Amino acid sequence: MVARPVSGQSFPMKTASDRPIAEARIRVRYAETDQMGVVYYANYLVWMEVARMEWCRAAGVNYRDMEREDGIFLAVAEANCRYRSPARFDDEVVVKTWVDEANSRIVIFHYEMAVGERLVATGHTRHVFVSNGMRKARCPMKYRGLFGIGEEPVVEEER
Repeated sequence: MVARPVSGQSFPMKTASDRPIAEARIRVRYAETDQMGVVYYANYLVWMEVARMEWCRAAGVNYRDMEREDGIFLAVAEANCRYRSPARFDDEVVVKTWVDEANSRIVIFHYEMAVGERLVATGHTRHVFVSNGMRKARCPMKYRGLFGIGEEPVVEEER
């Protein structure tokens, strides 16, 4: 699978709400199709993850460093994909990705997948910031602006 951003620049496009988006282009491999000749449904979730990593790179978030150096992970809490039209072998699928909502605890990515002008699927994933011990965590301050997280009131946690 080859995924590449549309441009070498960070965030070449903006959404209607002026949120930065990233794009990944994926060429459908024969192994990704089923007996009916269409892309097997689970592959769309893989493509969403590929596009999410492209978004992170374009935003200046080195996900590997966030895990290794900061001990922070984005655990998938929810994944949704709505299939609208089949993608087939050798189609070039463009996956557009942006942060739909974020706060210090969660981030929701939205995805649109298209072949040319034809929308083939939409989806979203909800991620929870967790520590390397899989405990709830907050997004480190140095990443908050990149995810579009503004100032939040400090709330004391119950123990």
